[in-house]
Amino acid sequence: MAQNETVVTVISKISERPVNQDAALVVIYGLDLGRKHDLSKEEILIGRSSKAEIQVDQESISRNHACITNTRRGVFIKDLESTNGTFVNDEPVQGEKELRNGDLVKIGRTIFKFIAGGNIEAAYHDEIYRLTTMDGLTQIYNRRYFEEALEREVSRSRRYERSLALVMFDVDHFKQVNDRYGHLAGDYVLKQLASTLRTKIRREDVFARYGGEEFGLLLPEIDLQGAVKLSDKVRKLVEKQRFEFDKNIIPVSISLGVAILAADHRDSADLKRAADGKLYEAKAAGRNRVCA
Repeated sequence: MAQNETVVTVISKISERPVNQDAALVVIYGLDLGRKHDLSKEEILIGRSSKAEIQVDQESISRNHACITNTRRGVFIKDLESTNGTFVNDEPVQGEKELRNGDLVKIGRTIFKFIAGGNIEAAYHDEIYRLTTMDGLTQIYNRRYFEEALEREVSRSRRYERSLALVMFDVDHFKQVNDRYGHLAGDYVLKQLASTLRTKIRREDVFARYGGEEFGLLLPEIDLQGAVKLSDKVRKLVEKQRFEFDKNIIPVSISLGVAILAADHRDSADLKRAADGKLYEAKAAGRNRVCA
């Protein structure tokens, strides 16, 4: 009789079973720049712990910081009550957040780009190429691209006898921002500053993070008077911008140095030295000003 009885078994629906999607995280800012982390497992732990599938050894990251689940419903990220939180496109993750192709995931001082779809390898190689020209934190051009553009514009300016202005500027007392509010706050200031200025310049201008807290602005076909006027507008925009991080209002100002391509400039390096000289002059004169 026992052999003839039907055994009751709970069978999950096919739609409820986890099905891994083709997805990955690519480091676009922080340690191991350009590294790809495949999200092929059903559950992936991110944190400082040696047991984490994605281990990021930074003091701003908790041991068990966040968790990613890859299911048929999609790929989701959840903050594990970390000290500094998990952010997707600069928004804090509350509960479970679905990731979309192209999302930027910030954990501590590391920024990942989420890529998903039919051809992960192609998307990854596109992202690596992008990293050769763009700064991962501020999403503006990087130093390498800026120096290439400077060489190109100096050559073009000489060939067609047109004006070319270069503006170099940096954040005043930036070390004090990091020391007082922390490096996460410093990163926020740089990113917010770039975001504030990016939409206020012309399409043909080249805006880049030159290194650390220093930025460059290349202005083709603008004379010295026009460059000074634009630089002062930029200075005032930053001065008026509200920088608030972790409920702290951070006062931010910038000093700017402006130079125009002159007949005695042998190459782009001479123009850069001239703009840098004026930047140091602005800082020596009391900061939060333009020298040209």
